Amino acid sequence: MQIFNALVDGMTWILNWLYSLTVSISVPSYGIAIILLTIIIKMVLYPLTKKQMKSMLAMQQLQPKLKEIQKKYKDKDPQKMQQKTMELYKKYNINPLAGCLPLLVQMPILIALYRSLFEFPYINEAHASFIWVPSLSSGDPYFLLPVLAAVTTYLQSKMTTTASDPTQRMMLYMMPVFIGYISSIVPAGLALYWVAFNVVGSIQQYFINKQGTVIKEEASGR
Repeated sequence: MQIFNALVDGMTWILNWLYSLTVSISVPSYGIAIILLTIIIKMVLYPLTKKQMKSMLAMQQLQPKLKEIQKKYKDKDPQKMQQKTMELYKKYNINPLAGCLPLLVQMPILIALYRSLFEFPYINEAHASFIWVPSLSSGDPYFLLPVLAAVTTYLQSKMTTTASDPTQRMMLYMMPVFIGYISSIVPAGLALYWVAFNVVGSIQQYFINKQGTVIKEEASGR
């Protein structure tokens, strides 16, 4: 509990420090402070994010081979199918859980930001608004940020989704709806964080995808 409280206090201090930075450049805004916080976190998490993206690209490459294994063993020997699948992952140096790592790491950050925003000690409450949002500690009255959170989640997921995988197709549509709903019931500052996180993540994904064959071959261990 003390560790969590320290994390919340640390988040509060960082946001107020970033706000002071916006004041020093004559654009005082807690909204900009949250966007700067998002960029910093994305930079820190980039090694994990890159590993996740490479794993997703490699998984796309292996879809034909995975389908062959499923077709051969799914009905006859499910245990054998799991064994062969894991052997394939090992052969191409793929960790199927790598996609969860960035999310797991940032969960404490999301919770700390959520708790911090509820009773945030704004240095200047006049700068706690952001464009159309009266206060980043309350919900978005027009639900624009939740919609943006859902749309950007969909667009980023679309960049890494395998069209032939039914599970990924289902998550492509379910996850944006879930994120949009959550963003509608939490402080607008958290929804803004998620939108900025998706936008920065999409930019990173674009450049990684642009490397194309090089990244895919590296990811598959060729």
